[in-house]
Amino acid sequence: MSSIADNIDTVRRRIERAAQACGRDPGGIALLAVSKTFPPEAVRQAHRAGQRAFGESYVQEAVAKLAALEDLRGDSEWHFIGPLQSNKARLVAMHFDWVHSIDRLKIAQRLSDHRPAGMADLQLCIQVNIDAQPTKSGVAPGEALALATSIQGLPRVRLRGLMCIPAPQQDPARQREVFARLATLLQDLNRAGMDLDTLSMGMSDDLEAAVAAGASIVRVGTAIFGARDYSS
Repeated sequence: MSSIADNIDTVRRRIERAAQACGRDPGGIALLAVSKTFPPEAVRQAHRAGQRAFGESYVQEAVAKLAALEDLRGDSEWHFIGPLQSNKARLVAMHFDWVHSIDRLKIAQRLSDHRPAGMADLQLCIQVNIDAQPTKSGVAPGEALALATSIQGLPRVRLRGLMCIPAPQQDPARQREVFARLATLLQDLNRAGMDLDTLSMGMSDDLEAAVAAGASIVRVGTAIFGARDYSS
């Protein structure tokens, strides 16, 4: 059985090959290790292997995990990537460095209100429902500019870019086409006056397509930590 360190090395090599295949610098693509449902020791193993950015989706679990990993806090970066309810925004604002799943202004406002003044600005991405899935969170592409414009006026947060979670696709060409739509939307927002630099897209099964379409952050969990057990 491969170790977490081996898995991280394998994923990093996949990113490097995918970047080289489309003429990109691999250094411009960050690996976010999605540690949700995995124990603090798994994060420690990843950290010992050189991984520094971690993604969580469940607020209570994440806060408890961060407390258990307090000694790593100064040498790690924490990203909230799951759906966020307004009543959990205070905890996320106090504990995380990034939030990828902004889908309405109310959440961004709550995060802005609760971000401690002594902390660096909270980095935000708008989640876009890029392929109109009826059960997925995220704004419609046509609503992204209005939301981005509103967020840019908030204190203690900084809007960085867009995130998507498309429906699973087996065809790499179809994967790339969907991710390319998010990349085009980012370009459209920048032409409209935004200053965005982040595309959070791609997971264990489709990171190559995401890299080819311009991803700057890929969110990888299963390929690093193994299959998740949601029974608890």
